[in-house]
Amino acid sequence: MKKQTSFSTKGNRTNLGPLSINRMLPNRYASKVGPFVFLDYIAPAVKEIINKNGMGAHPHRGIATLTYILQGEEEHFDSAGNYAKIHSGGVQWMKAGTGIVHDGNLNYDPETNSKIIQGFQFWINLPAKNKAEKPAHLAIQASEVPQKALPNESGWIKVIVGNYEELSSKIPNYSEQFLLHIHLEAGKQFSISLNDKIEAAAFLTTQNVILNDAEFEAGEFVEFSRKAGEIEIKNTAQTTVDVLLFGGEEYTEPVIAEGPFVMNSKKEIVLAYEDFYNGKYGEIKNKKGKA
Repeated sequence: MKKQTSFSTKGNRTNLGPLSINRMLPNRYASKVGPFVFLDYIAPAVKEIINKNGMGAHPHRGIATLTYILQGEEEHFDSAGNYAKIHSGGVQWMKAGTGIVHDGNLNYDPETNSKIIQGFQFWINLPAKNKAEKPAHLAIQASEVPQKALPNESGWIKVIVGNYEELSSKIPNYSEQFLLHIHLEAGKQFSISLNDKIEAAAFLTTQNVILNDAEFEAGEFVEFSRKAGEIEIKNTAQTTVDVLLFGGEEYTEPVIAEGPFVMNSKKEIVLAYEDFYNGKYGEIKNKKGKA
């Protein structure tokens, strides 16, 4: 049986210089999908100017941030001393844990001939016990992202978070979670079955796609019902299509989100701000890859 669609939305758009940022989650229908509580989509755009000094340092607590760059280069630095650059197809994951300050640069990829930037930033809510852990960071280059060809020359699938068949992401799983990038050739399809009570949503990048026999437009965020069932993706276009499918088990602990912090109570939010203003998250000292 195919899963029913709960809703679809195109989110809210904000311009940041030449970049168009689409806030897909939270939205007016949902505040989370499994452990995912935030999704910004950077639509394809040409960026000529190179940032070198960061885009604005800010704190986080209680979550893990995940940046997936389809096109471009993303540079990361934080108050725990982590520094890394990823290029087109790469992933930056940062567990804020008890608190961290981070910043970065988003530029075109010097390894390609394109000045196009396109990508995603997710926030993954941590279980209460993991919110008290030390910060951590992973930089995963495109060649390290698990990937396999789909049957019948249909395309390919990448596992950004979680598992699919024999593929497993390097990113830690603190609950059942998945983030898959499905690339389908013209006239092909892909199906996946999900268990009962698993929350799931799809995001369509730059092409219209058929999801469970209904057509949705490029730029739409589509959430599905929680009942067990199948999600079928069909590409009826004459070009390739890309779909992100993500979700996981329901986050059942209280969720209190304010600014850059996601905690389990209002008291914890107040403490997160107090600790930040008291300098307990440290400061960024490493912006060039050197101590």
